[in-house]
Amino acid sequence: MQPKTHQNAPLDERITGALVGAAVGDALGGPVEGYSPEQILERHGGRVHGVVGPWHGDDWRTARPLAPYHKGDGHVTDDTLMTHALVRVYARVRDHLDAYAVADHLVPDLMTQPRWIPELESEALPLQRIFLAEKWLVTRIHYGHADPREAGTGNIVNCGAAMYMAPVGLVNAADPRAAYAEALDIAGAHQSSYGREAAGVLAAAVAAACTPGATPDSVVSACLALAKDGTRAAIERVCEEAARHTDFESALRPLREAVTPYDTVGPDYRAPSLGARRPSRLHAIEELPVALGMLLVARGDYRHAVLGAVNYGRDCDSIATMAGAVAGALGSPVPEDWAKTVAEASRLDLWEPAATLTAVTREIFDRDVARRRTHEQAFASLGGPACSD
Repeated sequence: MQPKTHQNAPLDERITGALVGAAVGDALGGPVEGYSPEQILERHGGRVHGVVGPWHGDDWRTARPLAPYHKGDGHVTDDTLMTHALVRVYARVRDHLDAYAVADHLVPDLMTQPRWIPELESEALPLQRIFLAEKWLVTRIHYGHADPREAGTGNIVNCGAAMYMAPVGLVNAADPRAAYAEALDIAGAHQSSYGREAAGVLAAAVAAACTPGATPDSVVSACLALAKDGTRAAIERVCEEAARHTDFESALRPLREAVTPYDTVGPDYRAPSLGARRPSRLHAIEELPVALGMLLVARGDYRHAVLGAVNYGRDCDSIATMAGAVAGALGSPVPEDWAKTVAEASRLDLWEPAATLTAVTREIFDRDVARRRTHEQAFASLGGPACSD
């Protein structure tokens, strides 16, 4: 299979592809989250190839463990709600963000502004939908008055911060190192250890994907150049295995086996081990390495990467969110029918956040150029090399 990326796609197309692609991946993965590939195969009579209904059909309102959330039928989950919330923070600040921007803008957004929540089929505060690891932001920062830079310490270590870091990579398009640093600062308010590290690396992956001429291999190389400890080891091992496959069906079990030594959750996703989600320099979240692995298996093709992530099961809405964001940033087109279905079912304009972030990204780049030139002039005045234009 040859890569199906549009390597010359302009910035606005890459930002749109990443954000719409993340939301669509999220919606496709939601209804099969928490299950194994074998369970998904049995439930659907084959692999999932697009938008499907709730796992328990019409009993979704009461069936445990998912009630009262309507997962399926094209509804996005908290991954997309948090991603769009971070875009709104960028739209307010109109500059690079840090942990204090999370405290000053993201936390109030979550707890004071009712919004349409697709899975609840009603308007509610985002705080009432997000997972406990994201509620931690409000508990620690708003009620506990923790230093935002350290507020993530003590939270369960999971993919909660990484799942919505794509906007950071887009704002730092083609500069993975800057995206990594900014995401680590932002994520300090939310996560610690390998959960925070994954946020930095996911942002770097999206930034690297925006580079003209980028490929899945170059994206993974950029991630490995920045990733630390267990996160780096997990990405390297999973991607080594992924390189042996060209179809997600053959890769499902081998990728799980490759990431298992680094994953703390254990074999039963709904019954985590006693060592699950604790800080460690030896471990990694499962979602990011598998998302990058599926990107390699798919040779950058959006549809193939996202369907691989979805049919992998476990935390597949977040895996598909990440794979969709990176594939979209590479320029691989998101299927229009999927995007239209998800937008209509979720009652969300999936394209507006992308237009907003594109405008903000251009403003931030102009600010960065002005700041860099000011620094160059100051350094030259100190006797350093004179800048040349």
